[in-house]
Amino acid sequence: MPLSVGDKLGHYEIRALIGAGGMGEIYRAYDRHLERDVALKILPAGLLSNEGARKRFRHEALALSKLNHPNIATVFDFDTQDGTDFLAMELGGGAQDCSINCNAYRLLRPEGRRGFSRCR
Repeated sequence: MPLSVGDKLGHYEIRALIGAGGMGEIYRAYDRHLERDVALKILPAGLLSNEGARKRFRHEALALSKLNHPNIATVFDFDTQDGTDFLAMELGGGAQDCSINCNAYRLLRPEGRRGFSRCR
């Protein structure tokens, strides 16, 4: 389900697509409750009807929410709206002109960006 700027998932408003891959789409979104930008990860449309993929996605959200490490984005929320599962997490900085292969760079805190030198 490709989202467009201005679409809403729960209390998050989509601002921009950051990147997409086989296991998800990442969007910059605005958390209207806490008044801050976040990264929203959603499953791609082809996996929304796959219960196994949805279970793995939820497991990923639960596992990440239990981690606290400077190189891992903090998980804020996991929810479902109209059959779309989404994960809200900390949005890192990063160069706006990164290639699609460097989109993960944007979600990493500065300490975790070693090895992504071509994305600076």
